[in-house]
Amino acid sequence: MLDRTERTEWFLNDRFGMFIHWGLYAIPARGEWVRSHEKISIDEYQEFFEEFNPADYDPKEWAKIAKAAGQKYVVLTTKHHDGFCLFDSKLTDYKATNTPAKRDLIKEYVEAFRAEGLKVGFYYSIIDWHHEHYPAFGDRIHPMRDNEEFRDKPIDFDVYVEYMHGQVKELLTNYGKIDIMWFDFSYDDMTGEKWKATELINMIRGIQPDIIIDNRLGGNIKSSNPEVYAGDFYSPEQIVPPGGILDEDGNQIPWEACITLNDNWGYHAKDKNYKSPKQAIRTLVECVSKNGNLLLNVGPDAKGLIPDRSIEILEEVGKWMKRNGESIYGCTASRLPKPEWGRYTQKGNKLYAHVFDRGIGPIYFAGLKGKIKKARLLADGSELHVQTPWMAEQYSDIESGAFINLEGAQLPDEMDTVIELELFES
Repeated sequence: MLDRTERTEWFLNDRFGMFIHWGLYAIPARGEWVRSHEKISIDEYQEFFEEFNPADYDPKEWAKIAKAAGQKYVVLTTKHHDGFCLFDSKLTDYKATNTPAKRDLIKEYVEAFRAEGLKVGFYYSIIDWHHEHYPAFGDRIHPMRDNEEFRDKPIDFDVYVEYMHGQVKELLTNYGKIDIMWFDFSYDDMTGEKWKATELINMIRGIQPDIIIDNRLGGNIKSSNPEVYAGDFYSPEQIVPPGGILDEDGNQIPWEACITLNDNWGYHAKDKNYKSPKQAIRTLVECVSKNGNLLLNVGPDAKGLIPDRSIEILEEVGKWMKRNGESIYGCTASRLPKPEWGRYTQKGNKLYAHVFDRGIGPIYFAGLKGKIKKARLLADGSELHVQTPWMAEQYSDIESGAFINLEGAQLPDEMDTVIELELFES
């Protein structure tokens, strides 16, 4: 069996993935937490189950969108907190094959993304607001947390855990090789062995030994001796860690920031607060400059269509990636400190300067005097010259700094102009 370093090698090379949140909640179109936020009962929510029929669902089209954006892997919600399954589980009737859709939507998803050469991941919520043996009354987030009818309702949590383990086994047995298992999420005392997490991980590794797993079953992935269920990678949400993620011994931990394109994970018809392509590109660069990945989310609508604005943003990101992807794939943080005008990523002796801020005059590269063998604009391969600017000895750092002049008042690419610096071997 591979160790964590070997398992995550491809993950740390690919750097950029697509997250897809999709389910019954696309019909009310008020986000994936609508049942919890509005305390909707199972009976009230049932109408969405009875009308779920995404006639325009075409995972082949989704896969083409992801590939064109430069994304190398994808994670789709097989079951979110509402308990509805997009796959044909033998353990529940609450699944897509029993809706008007009458399709195993996960099977089609796996086949479509595999056909485009993308790695495939499953999101699976270990929380379940539909299952009768999942704690309801008094739970912090359950839709029925304040409903007196549930106060004395008897439950057997072991029954739920057995069900949850069984569904994970189905997902990892019935769809071929799966690259990522993305669990969501532990909270309060619902963590670690409450889920029989060691047993769960051992079962997963027995079926899919090479799969990588996030850190949301619980445990301490930052420990020098983490639990078996602590995961292969850390999963910060809606935030990019200031300095990346290190363990207690100062070693790098694989990590991936999951970020929404607007303010919701699942489809929200009124949420038009989209990030710009520039924000998406710079967030990806920031993650890689700190040894991390970016998992960028889309929330398809009830018909199965990714919103137009999401597609437009991803198309712009894809255009940039087509010209500048070398500065992302296979890259890591640089040993150099963050420059004032942007960020660095690095791959071997290739240092990529991501210039965000034009400023006035030449671009200053602290500490690189005499270390740059060649310089070029990555987007078009055009040559750039390293040269000391006029009068620099009077006002700048000519002892250790290097300078490259970009002609014109504007950057060649205002989103992120990438300069590839080939360094002399040290």
